[in-house]
Amino acid sequence: MADESVRVGAIDCGTNSIRLLVADIDPVTGSLVDLHRRMEIVRLGHGVDRTGSIAPESMERTLRVAREYAVTCRELGADRVRFVATSASRDARNAGEFISGVRTAFHEDFGADVAPEVVSGQEEASLSFSGATGGLAALGVPGPYLVVDLGGGSTEFVRGTDHVEASRSVDIGCVRLTERHLASDPPTASEIEAATADVDAAIDLAEQAVPFDGVATLVGLAGSVTTITAHLLRLPAYSAERVHLTRSSPEAMIAASSDLLSMSRADRAALPYLHPGRVDVIGAGGLVWRRVVERVVLRSGITEIVTSEHDILDGIALSQISR
Repeated sequence: MADESVRVGAIDCGTNSIRLLVADIDPVTGSLVDLHRRMEIVRLGHGVDRTGSIAPESMERTLRVAREYAVTCRELGADRVRFVATSASRDARNAGEFISGVRTAFHEDFGADVAPEVVSGQEEASLSFSGATGGLAALGVPGPYLVVDLGGGSTEFVRGTDHVEASRSVDIGCVRLTERHLASDPPTASEIEAATADVDAAIDLAEQAVPFDGVATLVGLAGSVTTITAHLLRLPAYSAERVHLTRSSPEAMIAASSDLLSMSRADRAALPYLHPGRVDVIGAGGLVWRRVVERVVLRSGITEIVTSEHDILDGIALSQISR
């Protein structure tokens, strides 16, 4: 590691997954070099929409992986670690128990106090934007960008070019929508209709705060969007390198989203690029993404969509230099 670089650990704990990035960052240029990325499906938010609490088995799974991440950060020599928790931890009555468990794990296995930050939807949006758009202008991808981070419990809409101009977080996501509406396998027409009404209402709310007109590039983030993109590309196996910065037409993205929504879980499970932990929820992810793409096309006439593997996790890493 170069003398001027800072080695950081970044953890993004969402409704469906918990992810780790250990990276070297140049504090002058802000350039980021990956050392290690890992993602585990833990379903921290399973049932939170219905019960208001994190389930004991979900808590146990997530804290076990958090302890493994603490060990990795210590072994790779991270100078500092930031742990950000999002939708499920904002909503749950027993979020305090989760926060305490993470602090204990990092104190014992990393050797320093790392307190999970249950960030607001606004800060979540800002972190996603900085992580996703950092290198787009240099690649000739035009702004203004509309960055959409489609999570398990919430979806963030962020507009800007070199900084955030407007943002809004709304409570739709692949896990929350599946639990509310898409019980059948495959979903029935009436279930899809009810879910679509929820999605459209949430997009209406987002659009009140974040103008969709005049957007030059729609940038999609997170597991649902990257999985839909892998389906569009018909990859022989999931490849983050192939998915990252894929440019797709709206028509192709809508078709891939609709296909995953209509498939049975058994057919989804047979796809070589689909993580087993997304089999039951990717249909809802496809529904949300389809409606977002359709709305943005209607408002701005975009002809291209960019999928980014760089997202809130990269933003969390970079934030440790600017803080």
